[in-house]
Amino acid sequence: MKEYMDLDMDKISKILEIKRQIFDGELTKEEAKALVSRTFDVIKPEEFAYTEQQISLKGISDELMTDEMDDIIDVFRDVLDPTRSKFPSGHPIRCYELEIEALYALADEMEKHASRKFVKNQWLELYEKLSEINTHFSRKQNQLFSILEQKDFDRPSKIMWTFDNNVRDAIKEAFGLLRADKDVLFLEKQAHVIELVRDILSKEEDVLLPTAARLLTEEEFEKMKSGDDEIGYCLIDAPVRVIQTEDKPEVSSDLLSDLFGVLKKHEMLPKQVSGSEEMDVSMGKLTLNQINLIFKHLPIDLSYVDEHDIVKFYSDTKHRVFPRSAGVIGREVQNCHPRESVETVEQIIAEFRAGRQDEAEFWLQMGDKFIYIIYNAVRDDQGNFRGVLEMMQDATHIRSLEGSQKLLSWNKNEVQEDSKPKEKNDSERSTDRIITKEMIIAPLLKKYPFLKSYLISLSEKYKKLDNPVVFNTMGNIATIEMIAGRGGFETDKLIDLLEKRVLEEK
Repeated sequence: MKEYMDLDMDKISKILEIKRQIFDGELTKEEAKALVSRTFDVIKPEEFAYTEQQISLKGISDELMTDEMDDIIDVFRDVLDPTRSKFPSGHPIRCYELEIEALYALADEMEKHASRKFVKNQWLELYEKLSEINTHFSRKQNQLFSILEQKDFDRPSKIMWTFDNNVRDAIKEAFGLLRADKDVLFLEKQAHVIELVRDILSKEEDVLLPTAARLLTEEEFEKMKSGDDEIGYCLIDAPVRVIQTEDKPEVSSDLLSDLFGVLKKHEMLPKQVSGSEEMDVSMGKLTLNQINLIFKHLPIDLSYVDEHDIVKFYSDTKHRVFPRSAGVIGREVQNCHPRESVETVEQIIAEFRAGRQDEAEFWLQMGDKFIYIIYNAVRDDQGNFRGVLEMMQDATHIRSLEGSQKLLSWNKNEVQEDSKPKEKNDSERSTDRIITKEMIIAPLLKKYPFLKSYLISLSEKYKKLDNPVVFNTMGNIATIEMIAGRGGFETDKLIDLLEKRVLEEK
């Protein structure tokens, strides 16, 4: 990390020593704050960040660092340099700054609502917006952390990820209380949620983003943009990308021909595989285009980590259970997970590498979705360990199947006679509704996919349903009641419209 910045190492040593004394209990927080004030006029964010990276050499563990981080920042806060570089519209750092401003404003709005009369629909709308912070975290973890690790600055992915999870879990818990109509408990949680949100935002704007601005080049920021756009943005519009063309100096065609001839003569030209050239695979022949199409259309998500623990591949499907971006390619797999789950990841790899295990499976319930995950050891024909293949699948529909499906049916909602449930009598049928206000939107649209375009036609507010990242984030949280209010509909009215559309399609 040091080679990318001009640092005052004498100053760094003093900062490190004060931090060590705090961790070892030699200084109280108040004594440390006074010592910092006497010793430093100003500390640049990158200087503070560099000492965070180096503090492990003093025997300070990630766990202790995480537990004491808030006090450490508070000790140095008064001398941290508040000046910030200005970035143009569309720059990755500027996008983070705009999102932070929007999230601070949202936290202020939540604080005002907490002192007013409780109105559930207003809180549902606030929490629908707040849950977009998951997109902010996803972009930061998959994009920014990835490129910072290449500069040997991996503390954010090891420590800040834990703070991100604390924020996300607190929001999820409070949202659950709100939907369950536990108003008193929900309101009691608001001060904690707001504090956590503001805290993570201050850590980003005080240290993480200024340090990233110093460490990364404009070329590296430029490479981040496509991955940022793929994941999406939180509470702000996606930046408009303008493709600029540059006048490049002409190169003599004779010079290029001569160079090509020399390289060819000495067999130094890399072999090029065209997308249409057939290649021998284990069983058959496929072109590169066909291989990519197969991966793209698999009804499961695949990821591959090689024998050196480096993420080499993931399948680019539209139905991904969790968002990914190209920023994960080339990262150590340990840095692609929060600190709490790294031990499990490393245990799986160790067991696979030692040959003691070949498979590890997990499953989890996400709202109405049932997610199945399996890890397989990849070995060559000689039995040598060559990495780990992860397969992830939304198995909700598969899990619901009963009986038999022996005849061709294009509609998953059509069920054969031998798998139909027992007929209900007229009085039971009259009280049934196809859609209820408590239904989560993602499973409903999976069952009736045509409802997505229909909803978008009903209101401009529903256009975000077409954004896969926003949909993955909100789809398993938002209920029919919530999106009704979002679109300006009475809940029963929206349900009537949706049920009518379903019946028309049958």
